[in-house]
Amino acid sequence: MTSSPTLETRSFSVNGRAVTVHVPEDTTLLSALRHDLDLKGTRVGCTEGYCGACTVLVDGRPVQSCNTPLWSVDGKTITTVEGLARGDVLGPVQEAFLLEQAAQCGYCTNGIIMTVTGLLSQNPPATKHEIVEVLDERHICRCGAQTRILKAIDRAIATIGGAAR
Repeated sequence: MTSSPTLETRSFSVNGRAVTVHVPEDTTLLSALRHDLDLKGTRVGCTEGYCGACTVLVDGRPVQSCNTPLWSVDGKTITTVEGLARGDVLGPVQEAFLLEQAAQCGYCTNGIIMTVTGLLSQNPPATKHEIVEVLDERHICRCGAQTRILKAIDRAIATIGGAAR
């Protein structure tokens, strides 16, 4: 006979909405977002923090959710790719990626968009060089869309004037 895992209650904000989940103590942020909150825009990639497909913003900072324990975000503000748009209006980085067609298979794109959004929201906003360094270190894209991704970053920086709105 196996015993049920101990459930813990965790409360935080996701995309402007207060949420509470009852999950096993070893639950990751990625798991809670996808399975408990049905937010599928955060992708499952390597599950070890190497590929960046699962990137979300935690209190405005890009974080790979696959290796982020849910307990560590208690009381914090989480933004997923679904939370960047306002109604039918895409966020500025999302719009730039769309206009530059900066995705091929699209699997890694949401994580990249979240990282770029977070870095441009910092005060002062990251430079293109800083953004590219972080993307190179934390994201894997094997589709060959890198040139279009760089054009989208240029467009996003020009559109939002160096600070995400």
